[in-house]
Amino acid sequence: MKFSDGQWMTRKGYQIISPVEVHDIYTTDRSLTLFGPPKPIVDRSGELDTPLIEVKLSSPLQDVIRVQIYHHKGKRQVGPFFTINTDEGLSVDVQANTQEASLTSGNLRASIRRDQPWNLQFDYNGRKLTSSGFKSMGYVISDNEGAFVRDQLDLGVGESVYGLGERFTSFVKNGQSVDIWNRDGGTNSEQSYKNIPFYLTNKGYGVFVNHPENVSFEVASEKVSKVQFSVGGEYLEYFLIGGADLKEVLSNYTTLTGKPALPPAWTFGLWLTTSFTTNYDESTVTGFIDGMAERELPLHVFHFDCFWMREFHWCDFEWDKRIFPEPEQMLQRLKSKGLKICVWINPYIAQRSPMFEEGMANGYLIKRPNGDVWQWDMWQPGMGIVDFTNPAACEWYADKLRKLVDMGVDSFKTDFGERIPTDVVYHDGSDPFKMHNYYTQLYNKVVFDVLEEKLGKGEAALFARSATAGGQQFPVHWGGDCTATYESMAESLRGGLSLGLSGFGFWSHDIGGFESTSSADLYKRWAAFGLLSSHSRLHGSRSYRVPWMYDEEAVDVLRHFTKLKSRLMPYIFSTAVEASQKGLPLMRAMVLEFANDPTCDYLDRQYMIGDSLLVAPVFDETGVASYYLPAGTWTNFLTGAKVEGGRWFKEQHDYLSIPLFVRPNTLLAVGTVDEKPDYDYTLHSEHHLFELEDGQEAVSRVYHPATKEAVTLTAARSGNIIKATAAGAAYGSRWSLILRGISSVTAVEGGRQEAHEFGVRITATTSDKVIITV
Repeated sequence: MKFSDGQWMTRKGYQIISPVEVHDIYTTDRSLTLFGPPKPIVDRSGELDTPLIEVKLSSPLQDVIRVQIYHHKGKRQVGPFFTINTDEGLSVDVQANTQEASLTSGNLRASIRRDQPWNLQFDYNGRKLTSSGFKSMGYVISDNEGAFVRDQLDLGVGESVYGLGERFTSFVKNGQSVDIWNRDGGTNSEQSYKNIPFYLTNKGYGVFVNHPENVSFEVASEKVSKVQFSVGGEYLEYFLIGGADLKEVLSNYTTLTGKPALPPAWTFGLWLTTSFTTNYDESTVTGFIDGMAERELPLHVFHFDCFWMREFHWCDFEWDKRIFPEPEQMLQRLKSKGLKICVWINPYIAQRSPMFEEGMANGYLIKRPNGDVWQWDMWQPGMGIVDFTNPAACEWYADKLRKLVDMGVDSFKTDFGERIPTDVVYHDGSDPFKMHNYYTQLYNKVVFDVLEEKLGKGEAALFARSATAGGQQFPVHWGGDCTATYESMAESLRGGLSLGLSGFGFWSHDIGGFESTSSADLYKRWAAFGLLSSHSRLHGSRSYRVPWMYDEEAVDVLRHFTKLKSRLMPYIFSTAVEASQKGLPLMRAMVLEFANDPTCDYLDRQYMIGDSLLVAPVFDETGVASYYLPAGTWTNFLTGAKVEGGRWFKEQHDYLSIPLFVRPNTLLAVGTVDEKPDYDYTLHSEHHLFELEDGQEAVSRVYHPATKEAVTLTAARSGNIIKATAAGAAYGSRWSLILRGISSVTAVEGGRQEAHEFGVRITATTSDKVIITV
C-alpha cells in the first residue's frame, strides 16, 4: 500500500504522523522503550495536543530484535497470533545515556541517537545492516480506509530482497508491491497460496512482520531505496533477524517460528496420482501400478485425487462405493505391492455431504454474524467451512481422518485453505481478517497431528498447498496449479526457491504441469527436474501422467531419474535431517550458498540440493541448458568431467542428461540401491570424494532412515596425504571411499584399492581409519 506522492508529498486522503526525535526513553534489563513526538519539543506548550509514537525494543532470541510500534495502546488485541519461540534465559545489553540508547542481543544491536533526528539503526558485529530513518516510521490516518502503522527500512546499493512466501513473480523482489493475502491464483500470477511476511536480503539480515493479517509490502517500489511494510490499526510489530551469514539468518528465523518436521524417508520416492478429473477405478489404478512395475519404474506412493469421494459430496471422507466397493481390501492389495497411500482432502463440507448436517447441528462450521452457516457454491454446491478454532470441530474432523488411517491411508493431500471469507465469526472470537491467512495453519496442524498420533512421530507427512508463517512445521508443500509449459516450469522453480528462503524446508511441484497435457519433450525435461527436487509427484488435471502415455523414451527417462534419486538418497536424507535441525531448505537458491558471489544474487533457474549438489534444469525445447558455476573445480556427477567455475556454460543435453555438478571439497554419500528411497543408508552407501584441496576437510554424515542414528566419514588432506576416518558402529569393519577423478594412489594404509568407473575405490579393512597417499 502506497502512502507517498513522490519524494516530498503525501498522497491525497492520507496523513502521516512520524516520530522526528527521541524525547524520552524507558529501560528495563530486557527492553528499551523510545517515545517520539512528530515535532521537536522546544517548550512545555509543545507537549500539549500532540500524538506520541511509542517504540519498544526487546529480544526473544539471540541475534533477534523485536520492534513494537504503538500509537494508541488501548485497542483490544484479538487473535489469532503466530507462535513465537523465546529464550526466557536470554541476556541482553541495554544502554542509555544523554546521547544514545541501544539494545544488543548477541551480535545484533539496535541504536538511536538522542541528539539527532530520528534514525533507528541496526548493526551486526559492528556492520550496518539497515535503519528506520527520518520519517520512515509512521502512523497513517486515512480519510476512507481507517488507520495504518508503517515502517520503512533502508536498502543499500546492490541490495536484493528475497522471500515473502512462494511467489512466482521475479525471484528478486525489488520493485514489487506484495500483499500478504492467501489466494488460489495458480502459478502464473502475482497471487500466492503461501504468503509469508518474512524477507531476507543479500546484505545478511531478515525481517519478519509478526502479523497474520494482510501485511502490505512495497519493496523498493514506493521508495526505491527502502522496503516499506504496513498493517491496518494502531500497532505494528516486526523482528529484525541477524546472523553470520544468510543460512544463519534463516536458521534464526525458523528457531523463532518453528523448524520443519523431518518427513519419513519413503516420501522422497516417486508419487503417482489418479490425476484430477480423469476416470478411474481400482482396475485403472492397478493397471497403472502394474504398468510401472512391468517397466521397472520404481513407484513408492499412490495418491487418490478428489473423485475417490462421490461428486458433490466433498468432503465426506467416504469412498465412492460405486467405484470402490471394497476400499479397505483394495488399499491392502495396493499396500501389499509395497506402496504408501495418500488421499486428497480439503476443509470444505458440501451441503450434500452427511457431514454438513452434523457440522451445522453442532456448530462445527464457520458462521455469518447473524448465526447462519456461511455457504457459497464455488467449488462445491452449498459448501460450508470447518471452524478449526472450535476444539470439538477439530476432534470431529480428526476422527474422520483417523478412520482412513486405520483403513490404510498413510498421508493426506491437504488441498485449498486459501478462499477463507472475512464476513464471518469464529467459535473462539478470532478476528476474521487475521484468520484469512492463519486458517491454513490450524487446518494443516489438525491433519498433521492425526498422522503423528496414528503413525508415530517422524512418520507424518502432508502434501499441502496453502501456508502461512510457521507452516513449515507441517511438510511437505507443493506449488499448486501450474501449466504444461516451460514458462510455468520456470515459474514453479522461482516459487519454490522463494518459499525456501521463507523458512520452508521441503517443496514439490506437479511434474509435467497440472493444467493441460504437456508434450513428450516437456514431460521428459520436467521429470528430470522433478526427480531432482525435494519431493517428486506425477500429477495432472484432465489426463493421466504415466510416462507411456507420452512415448517409450519418457519411460526410460523417468526410470533413469527415479533410480538416480534413489542412489542419491543417503545424501538427500542427510540434507533433510539438516533442514529439520537448522531450518534450511533442501532445495537452496544459489545466493544462500554463495552469498559472496554477486552473480548468484539473481540466479533462479538453477539451485543447490543441500550444500554440495548443483542442478540446472533444461527449460528449452532444443535441449540447451544455460547455467553458472561459481569459482572452483566442479565435477559432473553423471559423467565425471571436471570443469573450472567462475563462469557461464551453455550446452546441449539429451533427455537422460541434466547439468548435475558436485561442489569441490565434497564427500558425497551415494547409495548402492536404486529401486526404493527408504533402504538402510548406513549399510548400503559408498562415499565419493570430489576435489579435496590441501588443508581442507570434507564430512559425509549418513542417517539410518528409521532410527535416525548417524554414521560419519571425515576426509582431511594435508599435502599428498588423505586421512579418512569413520565413526559409528553401523559401519562395521568395511566401508568404501571413491576418489573421483584419481586413476591410482601410491599407498593405502588400513585398506585396499581397486579401479572404479570414476576413479579409485578404497575399501577399508579396519573399522575406523584409512590413510591414502596420492
